[in-house]
Amino acid sequence: MDFILSVFHEAWNLLLESSVYIIFGLMVSGLLRVFLNPNSVGHHFGQGRFLSVFKAALLGIPIPLCSCGVLPAAVSLRKQGANNGATTAFMISTPESGIDSIAITYALIDPIMTVARPVVAFFTAAVAGVAENLLSFGSKNSFPSPDLTCPVDGCCDGIDCPPQDHSRHHTFAIKFRAGLNYALSELWGDLAGWFLLGLILAGLITAFIPEDMLGRTLGGGIQSMLIMLAFGIPLYICATASTPIAAALILKGVSPGAALVFLLAGPATNLTSLTVLVGIIGKRATTIYLVSIAFMTVIFGLALDRIYAYLGISAQAVVGRAVEIMPVWAEWAGAIFLVFLSVKPISRSVMRLFKTEKEVHREIDNESDLHEENADTRTCFEPD
Repeated sequence: MDFILSVFHEAWNLLLESSVYIIFGLMVSGLLRVFLNPNSVGHHFGQGRFLSVFKAALLGIPIPLCSCGVLPAAVSLRKQGANNGATTAFMISTPESGIDSIAITYALIDPIMTVARPVVAFFTAAVAGVAENLLSFGSKNSFPSPDLTCPVDGCCDGIDCPPQDHSRHHTFAIKFRAGLNYALSELWGDLAGWFLLGLILAGLITAFIPEDMLGRTLGGGIQSMLIMLAFGIPLYICATASTPIAAALILKGVSPGAALVFLLAGPATNLTSLTVLVGIIGKRATTIYLVSIAFMTVIFGLALDRIYAYLGISAQAVVGRAVEIMPVWAEWAGAIFLVFLSVKPISRSVMRLFKTEKEVHREIDNESDLHEENADTRTCFEPD
């Protein structure tokens, strides 16, 4: 019983330290969804072997999507004319980073890792995308039509509605409310269960693993990077949920470079997404995707360890220090607010565990039918 209480105590402390930063990241992410229209940026990713890749890699940095969630968005970009290199870059930088995960990295780890995470994600995505474009022989794949539905309230399908007309439908205030509603309901609903799992695993690591056990094998060097790479590639975990685990690993002696490998390889790859990628961008591009992630994360992991050593900074000593500027009342208010938001999505997930496979499929089919029915009735509002 004492062990269980210790695990939950450590998990709760991590939630307190990160809650305000998570809420901030969620809000920014929600606003990005309603103010960034995929249809308006898609044409930037089709021309040029280099510039299109850099744009796609940069676009993916702030967007909060996991390795599976990014696939529909990548298909949308590809359908709108993005080349294979730009699509590959977007699929790497997006799950490896995100406004929410950047904010929580600052809260739970330190400013150096906060900067390193999106920077390495960008360079990894850029290298993979450029390599794909240089080695591409113009192969083509078939892709489903993207969903260009209005992200505010689904008022139109984004195809039959002229942009100049649609721009008059929603004021800034309406878009702002829609973005916050999306962030605190649908977006957090997708992340809540994974983040809770990450907190519990971090609590287990902190409470169960001896102080020097991981430090002996993952304390730095190429061996540490390769072990963490082998652990992270097949694992399905989102960028936000991986952060508390990385913080706990560092506190147990894992080098910051090895932790960086986990933070990047874990969210960007898993066995499910890799198999889907073969159908989206082909076998050659998927191989480039995986090799680029493995090579770049290991190289930058080794470099990050050198940076900490050069600056004379102990990663264990500075983990979580950034949150000391946050008032205790704000931490508690943020944590309670997140717990309140998490009740519905987590209870829904738990209920699904007790349903039969047939019932789950019936529920998904009903939701799909409702979505199609709403899509059929959407019309473009006439401007005043």
